[in-house]
Amino acid sequence: MPYNQSKIEHYEKQFGIIAIEKGFITPNMLIEALKIQVEEEIDFHTHRLIGEILMDKDCITAAQIQEILNLVF
Repeated sequence: MPYNQSKIEHYEKQFGIIAIEKGFITPNMLIEALKIQVEEEIDFHTHRLIGEILMDKDCITAAQIQEILNLVF
């Protein structure tokens, strides 16, 4: 597995967990975002980050994403 892919997978696991722990999203919101991510990968061969999907669904703000990223990286 290439380094970048591994880093992305680590980020997504951490991102979702932190977002739930901070109360920004619910577990169900994360599950729905993961479903969307997998469906897009299968249908369109693209990979969107969980944060991007959650923001597009108005589940999380850009400021909340940045707060999480500051903790992860």
